[in-house]
Amino acid sequence: MTDHQIQHRPWLLLGAFSLLLFLITAATYSSLGVMIPAMVPQLGWSWQNAFLGFTVMGVATGASSWLPTLLIRRWGVRATLVAGAAVMAAGLALLARVQSLPAYFLATALLGIGFQAAALIPGTHVLSAIFRQRALPFGIYFTSGALGGVAGPLLVLASQGAFDGQWRMYWALQAVVIGLLGLLCAAVVGGPKWLEEAGRAMDRLTAAEAKAAPAHPRVFRTDHDWSVRDAVRTPQFAILVAAYFSHLLAGVTAASLTQAHLTQLGVAGVVAAGALSAEGLMQVVARMAGGAVGDRIDPRWLLVLAQGLLVAGLLALSHATTLPLQALYAVGVGLGFGLTVLAVSLLLLNYFGRRNNVELFSLVCLVGAVSAAGPFIGGFMRDRLGSFTPTFQLFAALTAVVFVAVLLMRPPKPRALEGAAGTEAVADA
Repeated sequence: MTDHQIQHRPWLLLGAFSLLLFLITAATYSSLGVMIPAMVPQLGWSWQNAFLGFTVMGVATGASSWLPTLLIRRWGVRATLVAGAAVMAAGLALLARVQSLPAYFLATALLGIGFQAAALIPGTHVLSAIFRQRALPFGIYFTSGALGGVAGPLLVLASQGAFDGQWRMYWALQAVVIGLLGLLCAAVVGGPKWLEEAGRAMDRLTAAEAKAAPAHPRVFRTDHDWSVRDAVRTPQFAILVAAYFSHLLAGVTAASLTQAHLTQLGVAGVVAAGALSAEGLMQVVARMAGGAVGDRIDPRWLLVLAQGLLVAGLLALSHATTLPLQALYAVGVGLGFGLTVLAVSLLLLNYFGRRNNVELFSLVCLVGAVSAAGPFIGGFMRDRLGSFTPTFQLFAALTAVVFVAVLLMRPPKPRALEGAAGTEAVADA
């Protein structure tokens, strides 16, 4: 592998992974929440059952987070991407032909499994290995996902206009496009051993640069690769899991319920879809800005800001009948969601090292299985209380607790270092 190939291939891979994440995000979470109001009257489902499918997708995304890690360690990234794209395409194709609730739940489960296997875990695993300074590539990658969130509702509206409100055609087209792109992305990645070879070559190229340009003194980065067992026993890992949970709870719930919630409050459907897209646009802004500064300031402060914004955004959304409140919702939830996933990804690497990051990130993603209950809770409360408002207020209170925990969090210390510090203290005494 030549130096020229080493320098340019990471950016080619970043582009391929970013495009795939863009389309997958657009076709799943950001589209289904906007499409459900069109599907419910035609299929005769209750709101609770319709949003239960959204929850099934989220549960499948979180609960299957171990699968891409297993596939990556055993068969490599290429096989993982092929499998993920195939499952995603199958779920979309089934959604295009759905008639019954069991088929709907199966389709959304396949979408969740495919999302995990073709998107976040393979992408973050590869990027963390081929880039030394990770904030910018992570920012670009997550920004692409956020752009998918912006595009999803707009694509739904464009499809309904082009096909006279026929929502089945939208899912069929997405199945074809994502299936083909997944195969193309897998071809760009290469064989099972490419990542190890590229990583060693990148280490040789950047060794001198790393010495000449050390990490910013205000950004903590461990020089110790934690074992999975030791990392998960730290309070810092628990706080990062809680932050990831809160951002998924807020983001998934807002994506699925906003259209129905705002229209119930009397907001026009086009305005509601625009607010949802504006939230996605704020995710783009958050991830671009976070990627630009993530190697210069402590990502913990990005996470503190993100959690506070989520609280404000959820409270605004609960009564978003005016444009100022809709704007506050879009800014708060959008920036908070976008910054959280970036900050948590960087803090996992900074606190616990790269060697076991794919396992640790997979464990963090498991909370998606729990946070996915948000849309179901929202539908349940809507059917019984007549409003989605209490759901957003409840989730804002939970996020406020996480905000306080992140504010008080400090970098973890390996047990060996803690023991040494204790010995020195005794000797000094």
